[in-house]
Amino acid sequence: MLRLALTGLLFVGGLFFVIYGVAFLFVPDTIAPGFGLEPDNPQGWATLRADMTAFFLVGGGCMMLGAWRRSGDLLLVPALLFGIAFCGRIVSAVGDGTYDSFWLPMMVEGAVVIISLMGHRLLPHHKVEEIAG
Repeated sequence: MLRLALTGLLFVGGLFFVIYGVAFLFVPDTIAPGFGLEPDNPQGWATLRADMTAFFLVGGGCMMLGAWRRSGDLLLVPALLFGIAFCGRIVSAVGDGTYDSFWLPMMVEGAVVIISLMGHRLLPHHKVEEIAG
């Protein structure tokens, strides 16, 4: 039962992130302000479209595909992506200071890391040593 619930959570969460990725690609002007992003030139818009789309499509896509295929290996990708983002937010909070509700995206990123690692452990997977070399 836990495995089924976790698989469903991974798939729905991944779908959510894929939708964000598509939104950053096609309508970044509507979604960027919610992330505190305000590009002011074509280079900024191109970077926003490219980087945010890639982050959310790859992270969310691997969550969905890992859940659909019951493949724990694919879930290491979102765990690493969102784990790095979580660490970046810690560095920013310490170095730049906080803002209202700065903890909310950190909770989402932390939850994705935990759920992805749980999925990696509970779903069929290879040993990390086998993947890495």
